[in-house]
Amino acid sequence: MSQLRARAKKIEWIIRIAGRAMLGLWLSAACSLAQSQPAADESLEVKVRQLTDALSKAQKQIEQSQRELDELRAQMTALQQQIASANPGASESDSARLSAAVDQIREQQALEQTQIATHEQAKVESESKFPLKVSGLVLLTGFVNTALVDNPISPSIVLAGGGSTGASMRQTVLGLDARGPHLFNAQTHADVRVDFDGGAVSAGTTANAYPEGLLRLRTAHADLEWDHTQVFFALDRPIVSPNTPTSFTAVAVPALGWSGNLWTWNPQVGVRQDFPLPGAQRFRTQAALIDVMNPVQIYAGSSSSTTPITTPTTAEMSRWPGAEGRLALLGGAEDSGLQLGAGGLFVPHQSIGGTRFNSWAGTLDYRIPLAAHAAISGSGYWGAALGGLGGGAFKDYVIAPDPLSPIGYSFENLHALGGWTQFKARVNQQLEFNAALGTDQVPASELRPYAGSVTAYYLNLARSLTYTGNVIYRPSAYLTFSLEYRHLQSSPVNNYSTTGHIIGIATGYSF
Repeated sequence: MSQLRARAKKIEWIIRIAGRAMLGLWLSAACSLAQSQPAADESLEVKVRQLTDALSKAQKQIEQSQRELDELRAQMTALQQQIASANPGASESDSARLSAAVDQIREQQALEQTQIATHEQAKVESESKFPLKVSGLVLLTGFVNTALVDNPISPSIVLAGGGSTGASMRQTVLGLDARGPHLFNAQTHADVRVDFDGGAVSAGTTANAYPEGLLRLRTAHADLEWDHTQVFFALDRPIVSPNTPTSFTAVAVPALGWSGNLWTWNPQVGVRQDFPLPGAQRFRTQAALIDVMNPVQIYAGSSSSTTPITTPTTAEMSRWPGAEGRLALLGGAEDSGLQLGAGGLFVPHQSIGGTRFNSWAGTLDYRIPLAAHAAISGSGYWGAALGGLGGGAFKDYVIAPDPLSPIGYSFENLHALGGWTQFKARVNQQLEFNAALGTDQVPASELRPYAGSVTAYYLNLARSLTYTGNVIYRPSAYLTFSLEYRHLQSSPVNNYSTTGHIIGIATGYSF
């Protein structure tokens, strides 16, 4: 159709040019006759004959072009009629589709405007006007304990006695993540995490008194990060123990806590430097100052005054900060690639009685990816006075009255040995299996002379052993289900070992 129209326009243009040429010839001939002098008859006849022949040829070309134009117009008319008869509603359907598309675009624009308006009303905005993200894990956990444990929701040791069954949402976690401006050519970042495990339900209270405990600060970070360097201050696990086992039923106290996992959250300030190596590998160096808390189970401060006074920790009483460092070889992704690390820690202390002692540790950590989306990871340590880091059987030292001692008591700084390992297998993005084993112990020979009554559970504990396995199913990016089995074995220095079995379930919604 378009070719026929183009050809018709071309023929019309030729006809117009030819007509104008004929008119020009007639005018030229007339002028020549009017202005010419009398000449011979033969010469004049020749010119008139030539002019007549030229006009005749032009007239024939115009007539032929007009016939072709008429034929093309007839073909165009016939073609339009054939299209109309073959698809009588073509124009109407084209118009309907166009109208529907316009309506859809208008509806999409209206929906986007509504979403933008809702976002503007509901978004969280920080005082600095930089992005602030709210996240969290709403977590319901259920438990069946076959024996008496120190904490039914987050058990660490098992005792002689009856079991318990229940459910809780105290392990729900809330978080804030913020990104700020560039400072010294570095990206700034900060985050904080809290849960509801800060206070236990006291015996004798009503069922509705503090049913979900108290808000507790878990971790916090603020850092300046360049391409290969990071400067930070944080409340988090020590840098010499970067890994943690995977569990959704052990969140308030991380899995294998007090059974080989040095996990306690302590204030730290430090620096990290990465050195790129060939391929995707890199060599990492870390160093930090750390203020280690006391193991609160047996070293909690008290005051006889009516005005509450917080007793300094033994690390704070030394008036010197602790130091820690780590070297590691990394490859691949930060949270799933190869990791081989070694670290050391030293923290000076002073007890309430004035005795000075030191926490120290040598550590190893690893994560080795295996075939078929599997991996093995873990860590180990050997040191002394590690109760403030989540090891050492809940204690740094033991004391006993000694009239023969110049200070009136004998003092023993306890050594500690422990570690854990986990095997992880991911079937796909939704299904995951984990199996782990961990242990923490102090030498019985150091602890036995200071053993107390059989009710002094933490003081007498010499070893904790835990093995666990769980299956985690994530049907979506936001919903998580987990079933876990845990076996606890606690060995006091002055009594028989006790064992207990724990079955836990977890349902979590992430946002």
